[in-house]
Amino acid sequence: MNFPLLTVTAAVPAVGAILTAAVPASRRTAAKWLALLFSLATLALAVLVAIRFEPGGDRYQLTESRSWIADFGVRYELGVDGIGVVLIGLTALLIPFVIAAGWHDADPLETSSSRWRPTQGFFALILLVEAMVIISFEATDVFLFYIFFEAMLIPMYFLIGGFGDRAHSGSDENAAAQRSYAAVKFLLYNLVGGLIMLAAVIGLYVVAGNFSLQEIAAARAAGTLDMATNTERLLFLGFFFAFAVKAPLWPLHTWLPNAMGEATAPVAVLITAVVDKVGTFAMLRFCLGLFPEASKWATPVILVLALISIVYGALVAVGQRDIKRLVAYASISHFGFIILGIFAMTSQGQSGATLYMVNHGLSTAALMLVAGFLISRRGSRLIADYGGVQKVAPVLAGTFLIGGLATLSLPGLAPFVSEFLVLVGTFARYPVVGIIATLGIVLAALYTLVLYQRTMTGPVKEEVRTMPDLRLREVLVVAPLIALLIGLGVYPKVLTDIVNPAVEHTMSDVKQTDPKPEVAVEAKNGEAAK
Repeated sequence: MNFPLLTVTAAVPAVGAILTAAVPASRRTAAKWLALLFSLATLALAVLVAIRFEPGGDRYQLTESRSWIADFGVRYELGVDGIGVVLIGLTALLIPFVIAAGWHDADPLETSSSRWRPTQGFFALILLVEAMVIISFEATDVFLFYIFFEAMLIPMYFLIGGFGDRAHSGSDENAAAQRSYAAVKFLLYNLVGGLIMLAAVIGLYVVAGNFSLQEIAAARAAGTLDMATNTERLLFLGFFFAFAVKAPLWPLHTWLPNAMGEATAPVAVLITAVVDKVGTFAMLRFCLGLFPEASKWATPVILVLALISIVYGALVAVGQRDIKRLVAYASISHFGFIILGIFAMTSQGQSGATLYMVNHGLSTAALMLVAGFLISRRGSRLIADYGGVQKVAPVLAGTFLIGGLATLSLPGLAPFVSEFLVLVGTFARYPVVGIIATLGIVLAALYTLVLYQRTMTGPVKEEVRTMPDLRLREVLVVAPLIALLIGLGVYPKVLTDIVNPAVEHTMSDVKQTDPKPEVAVEAKNGEAAK
């Protein structure tokens, strides 16, 4: 029997969560190191998954299949394609940085009016989210995917509502109310999406007789699965709605700024760089894989919604006064680019969208974590409370600048490659949509550079005059992320070699080929090639 590598990769952080939560209350430091150790072990397993994966091999590899609920056709089925491999790698890579960055975020507060916060629970919940996200990227049984797609909402609810940002203007009671509101809004939005998806999952079983993604695809290819047009469209809408909430896509986005604003910076990274990627990943795997004709039918409307997300998110980011909410609205704009690339129905667009998921995770993590270090020093999230930081904390300012430049997709940094591919793929099939989407690039430069100017340059404000620069732990958190942003910007081939074969399979699912160039290309014999 083959070693169940995918199961173990998801199980290790789950076991780590249990053990971390069981550490005695007086051993907070031990709990932190234990959580970090398990996150590094998960990263090592994710690297092993990538090593064992063969880009030119079968579509789903390292597969596992066991009977689970036989009476209802539910199986414990796992398998990864190239898209799943890189997203598992992203998740496993970011969690150690999230833990290290949040090292003191759940320590007891010194003020007597504040309640003691369970440090062990904070890190255990982070590991639990990691386990659920990883198995979501691995699941090829629709029902199995749905369970963890929904289950991850529970630990995220407690991370947002129970361990909120301490840099909050107003009383402790007001801060607690804001955290509670953000957590409940996050939960309700995603639960509604999940309930609609559950109805679609049941409908899929009624039509197909099972939940296996591979079996349904095989039946469709063999012509033995006859799904009526209206039925396919309704099922597609049920799945897509849930994924659009998770992503999030305009107008289902309003929970994200509240959640990221009230969460600690590491948890904000967990939300937008890790958890939200499950939504866009599922659009590729389940919407396009299970409902190809309905996906093409819905494409015009989805492209419009993606464009609105791109422009709206960027415009609102320009006017933000809160640093974390600015990053949240910027992420809404970036998710618009990702969804645009997916539904452009070109290989360049979908490869770019997948790379965008990875690169957005890295760039947002770098920017948000440095912003968190900045906010923890000043105790305020308001942009107006800063000024001249680069003169007193040059390393902090420099890393903040690089994270910001990556967010605006500066050439030479990783997000540029993915954004370029998305736009090229969109131009090839929908040139007008591509032209409008470029407005997001201009606005990204505006909100990023204005943010840097207002916080880091100009006269040194009295409140930041004694601000310390990044400490060793903080440098160790940010430096590898910046190195990856530069490395993948210069040499993205390490990811595209893994992703492109999976994208070809997805294009085959929807029976699409890349548009041919309209301009004739001169052939070798001197004649115009048609």
